[in-house]
Amino acid sequence: MQLEYFLLLAAALFCIGIYGLIISRNAVRVLMSIELMLNAVNLNLVGFSNYLDPGNIKGQVFTVFVITVAAAEAAVGLAIVLAIYRNRNTIDMEQFNLLKW
Repeated sequence: MQLEYFLLLAAALFCIGIYGLIISRNAVRVLMSIELMLNAVNLNLVGFSNYLDPGNIKGQVFTVFVITVAAAEAAVGLAIVLAIYRNRNTIDMEQFNLLKW
């Protein structure tokens, strides 16, 4: 397979993630959209690493770091969503006005 196919797939995933991030009002969908965007970045890292420098695994190592950060982000994000749901009984993003006066 060529590098262009990986890049097109990653671009499509990233665009779906951006669309979900902008359009969605549900906090869980927003977190899933961020995960899609991070997975698109992982595809780019692995694709470029595989085609530009096949002897080294630098892209794969960075991908493991991104996956680790994504897991931590998902855990913290879901904890925040659960805490807000307990107080507000909704996960609608427009109802998260805790920082307003």
